Amino acid sequence: MAEPKTLSTTAAGPAAPNEVVPPSATGGLTQATIVKKTAPKTAYKPADVSPQRRVQRSFAVRLWSVRHSRALEWFYARFADAFLKLHPLWKGIGYARVEAPVKFVEKRVKGFMFDCRMCGQCVLSSTGMSCPMNCPKQLRNGPCGGVRANGNCEVEPDMPCVWVKAWEGSRHMVHGDRILDVQKPVDQSLRETSAWLRVTALAAAEKEAAKAS
Repeated sequence: MAEPKTLSTTAAGPAAPNEVVPPSATGGLTQATIVKKTAPKTAYKPADVSPQRRVQRSFAVRLWSVRHSRALEWFYARFADAFLKLHPLWKGIGYARVEAPVKFVEKRVKGFMFDCRMCGQCVLSSTGMSCPMNCPKQLRNGPCGGVRANGNCEVEPDMPCVWVKAWEGSRHMVHGDRILDVQKPVDQSLRETSAWLRVTALAAAEKEAAKAS
């Protein structure tokens, strides 16, 4: 049985079967734009999710955080130390009990400052204070190959590429070379949990283990 032939379309009309169409033949459009244009048109418009929400909002605060990454790095280090000193209190009350109120504050503070996605595995100190979860592809180890010439995102043309900004922010930080560290894939089971408490508990465990040895 013969295999069905696939047809592609160019600006000049249908291409020959199995012909490879060069990018220039599509008028310079990105794959993301082509997919969006060919997607079924319905009355449903997602609310508060990508891409519509990000295209319509301002990135002023997020970009401010990147520009002031060094000051935020200093502040976060002191904040982490203070939170670690409160470990006996968190442990006494119970980490599970303080999760809800701490998460409430964390979500609003980091949401305002960094447009935080609450992945529960915050790596802002390693990515120039630019949250990688804001990348539509959620890439954790650098940009994709679709960054536009103006430094904007391939998927969301009005949004500056998260990783372009991450590199810019990292150049201002004392420990900016952490951006070269390979990040683990996102553990979805930690979504909507407090990264502040998780990091504090891990640091406390490491400190206690060091004392024991």
